Amino acid sequence: MAARRKPVTARPLVRAESNSTVKPNDLRTLLAAAIPAGEPVLITGAPGIGKSDIMGRAALDAGADLILSHPAVADPTDVKGLPWMQGDHATFLPFGEMAEALAATRRTVWFLDDLGQATPAVQASYMQLLLARRVNGHRLPDCVTLMSATNRRTDRAGVSGMLEPVKSRYLTIVELHADLPTWCEWAIDHNQRPEVIAYLRFQTDAFSNFVASADLTNSPSPRTWAHVSRLLDLNLPAHVQSEAINGAVGEGAGTGFNAFLRMFRELPNVDAILLSPDTAIVPDSPSALYALSGALAARASAATFGSIVTYATRLLNAARGEFGVLMMRDAVRRCPDVQHTQAFARMTIGDLGKLYTGTL
Repeated sequence: MAARRKPVTARPLVRAESNSTVKPNDLRTLLAAAIPAGEPVLITGAPGIGKSDIMGRAALDAGADLILSHPAVADPTDVKGLPWMQGDHATFLPFGEMAEALAATRRTVWFLDDLGQATPAVQASYMQLLLARRVNGHRLPDCVTLMSATNRRTDRAGVSGMLEPVKSRYLTIVELHADLPTWCEWAIDHNQRPEVIAYLRFQTDAFSNFVASADLTNSPSPRTWAHVSRLLDLNLPAHVQSEAINGAVGEGAGTGFNAFLRMFRELPNVDAILLSPDTAIVPDSPSALYALSGALAARASAATFGSIVTYATRLLNAARGEFGVLMMRDAVRRCPDVQHTQAFARMTIGDLGKLYTGTL
């Protein structure tokens, strides 16, 4: 008689904290539609990937004022109001950010940052505002939109969870993922060091690798790489700078960047390339080409752009056209005025221009 088989018990599915993921530009598109409509959105994601910065930029895009609150250090009274006697009856007097929101007369984003770190009592105090837009007799003006952000439970950021009734008040919950091309655009616009941008383009795995830890160490993230750029601006002695960089992004990422930095500083002199773009050395290694492309783009101006185009064209002729296009795009983003130069006009009608516009 055949042995009876044990019934197979289905293993429970392990669900991620969020399966609705968006990139930074997609999030800005969502917020651009939600803010004017007055619809609340909850953004989740790892620390340091730009949630707060994107919210600030979205508010600016919408022409809205921004009220920033940190519920993690708040008390329920901050939302409910301060109990006060008026004649023979009690009322709640709004103060602080609540009073500012109630007094708003133009489009305003009230941003509750790190909401998941708040106590359950503080989270609960926002429920009426999120659903009915009123609390203790006070009603939010129609021009005010509530938005929130939080880290995830797995990030060891003090988030133990969020109340179900609070979560369900949001129009949607989306998880933000870091995106290197978008960050590079931000970095160029904010004058981040070309060494950092070049390294991350070369070593893409080092861009965002957050690891939650109880140890006093950092992980590579968009925020911590911006810290590396600021460290380079301090012009520290080499041995001090190396250790400070390790402390900013973690030893693994820091070691790789410090090695890249030494190579970066041994590249052909940028001034020499700008003076003699027809004869300057063209490196072979991708790491050197990423570094040199970023360094030359950082020097872009109406006066230097002709030399930069000449050198980029040489890269194209050496079968390194992708680096020439990268140089052109970064140069234009850093200095839009170069588009009005004769060098730019000549570039657009040649093979480099066709590759630049995607028509080659």
